[in-house]
Amino acid sequence: MNAIIAEGLVKTFGSGDKAVKAVSGVDLTVDEGTVVSMLGPNGAGKTTTVRMLTTLLPIDGGRALVAGYDVADQPQAVRSSIGLSGQFAAVDENLTGRENLWMFGRLYQLSSKQAARRADELLEQFSLTDAADRPSKTYSGGMRRRLDLAGSLVIHPKILFLDEPTTGLDPASRLDLWDIIRQRVRGGATILLTTQYLEEADALADRIVVIDHGRIIAEGTADELKAKVGGERIEVVVHDPALMQRAIEILQRGSDGQCVVDEHTRKLTVPTTMGSKGLVHVIRDLDEHKVEIDDIALRRPTLDDVFLELTGRHAEDEAASTDAAAGTDAAAGTDAAAKEAAK
Repeated sequence: MNAIIAEGLVKTFGSGDKAVKAVSGVDLTVDEGTVVSMLGPNGAGKTTTVRMLTTLLPIDGGRALVAGYDVADQPQAVRSSIGLSGQFAAVDENLTGRENLWMFGRLYQLSSKQAARRADELLEQFSLTDAADRPSKTYSGGMRRRLDLAGSLVIHPKILFLDEPTTGLDPASRLDLWDIIRQRVRGGATILLTTQYLEEADALADRIVVIDHGRIIAEGTADELKAKVGGERIEVVVHDPALMQRAIEILQRGSDGQCVVDEHTRKLTVPTTMGSKGLVHVIRDLDEHKVEIDDIALRRPTLDDVFLELTGRHAEDEAASTDAAAGTDAAAGTDAAAKEAAK
């Protein structure tokens, strides 16, 4: 069954000549018990789509069902079935970790005793028990992230929306959150994850949706998307810049396409269908022609290759330029979701 269905979603900001269509007819399905990752550049429409699906923004066109409920007509039922974690941890820094979780429980209309019991469970699950009674402003970035995610799980949601959940985390904290996400999926949760970290989508997602300019431009498994870019590539870093042209000629002989040249790094890249045999031939030919190399490798296309092919931008460039203001809006949206749930 489909946990999330979106048909022709549209969202426009402003009016008249100043109108900006942030989402332009998004069609999306997410099967129960799976992880779907939404990839896209800054401003592509990822967060806007999530905020419509979680009732934080009204839908201007199209329709959406979440957990079988119509987002526009049954918003309260949707809110009772979902959890949302935004780009930045939406916790009250002056409250302790325990108090934050108790507050979330009360906003979701749990009794004080139920909220306290659930807070204890989540503190243990997210390895925050030792810091439970410290103000959250003393927490590290990774601890705040875990606390925020714990808050989104207070009501055991069937469906979890994670909007760039590991933004700004160090690698160790990111891996910890990946483990928590996997645990939720093993427990039967459905997750829609937006991210600009391609390795995150590769590691977690059953299916990947690429969105740009408010439209979905590609979707499939990681392997299916990589296959669209082409086969394997041989990469060579030439030691002597003066021998670059000779190396290019050698690589082109057994290549299945044009050689891509990076003068700055002295790296040459050519497609190949011969796999490791092609690599052996290149090494032999370079050696025969006295072309010394610093490095050589055979690699498959990456999701960054897919991202570049589809959007014309490198994903790492997009991740480095993440708009902090948009993250603040998303964090505010998480607070709003909890407050709406209390109505």
